[in-house]
Amino acid sequence: MQLVIKNLSKTYPNGVQALNNVSLTINQGMFGLLGPNGAGKSSLMRTIATLQEADSGTIQMGDINVLVEKDEVRKALGYLPQEFGVYPKVDAETLLDHLAVLKGISRRSERKEVVKALLQKTNLYDARKKNLGGYSGGMKQRFGIAQALLANPKLIIVDEPTAGLDPVERNRFLNLLSEIGENTIVILSTHIVDDVKELCSDMAIINKGEVLYQGSPADALNDIQGKIWEKRASKAELETLRTTHTVISEKLVAGAPVVHVLAELAPGDGFEPVTGDLEDVYFSYIFGPVVRASSPSLSPE
Repeated sequence: MQLVIKNLSKTYPNGVQALNNVSLTINQGMFGLLGPNGAGKSSLMRTIATLQEADSGTIQMGDINVLVEKDEVRKALGYLPQEFGVYPKVDAETLLDHLAVLKGISRRSERKEVVKALLQKTNLYDARKKNLGGYSGGMKQRFGIAQALLANPKLIIVDEPTAGLDPVERNRFLNLLSEIGENTIVILSTHIVDDVKELCSDMAIINKGEVLYQGSPADALNDIQGKIWEKRASKAELETLRTTHTVISEKLVAGAPVVHVLAELAPGDGFEPVTGDLEDVYFSYIFGPVVRASSPSLSPE
């Protein structure tokens, strides 16, 4: 099954254009949607999840017209939004059972087996009788995935799922997502580059409501090799470098600024070549202009 988005646009009443002619084709597996806060990622996710209307365009999920057949979409969808609430005085097993009823799992015996399996899958079974108000942030995220997996969805959307998690919970959560992605379409919307690097075989970069890139992380990495240059700079040099070079990132290493620039040829000025990573790809598209490859898929629309 594919999720095919064509020419999708959305402008809010305050005049903000959240989506501008977005087109994406998403296959089974883990798909990473990268972009900074405010890029339009959540607007796209909410539109796919039938939580808001689009102004124009189409979304097709297999034989389902997403923008028209909303009830059919919801039957096939698992959704974990960036922020979701839980009943703090209800235990995980009871709430998951209640949500299973709402998902149409009416037989008690079937619900019992489904709830047990999902709590085990998300490593929450031993804490099933604990009130959700006492769960850690990572445990709540895993509960969110458990409810998203009810009724075997064909499409799962997770929006900024690892924000705020500690390293242990983040790794546990990413491993869970990777396992889920073997059998369904999983859209991982995030601004954390490492999440996409570790999980996704296909990705898109979106900013200001527009798709700047869609393709595999490997292809994107190949495109920037030989074009990323690094230099330790003094703080006094930074302003000049920003005006004379395409600076895509700056970070402090041992208290000194380290600058990455994007250039086809050696820029001089003490810059040394470095192996580009997915973070460099991301910054190249967000803060570019990108050095364009011969492949049209790597050129911004």
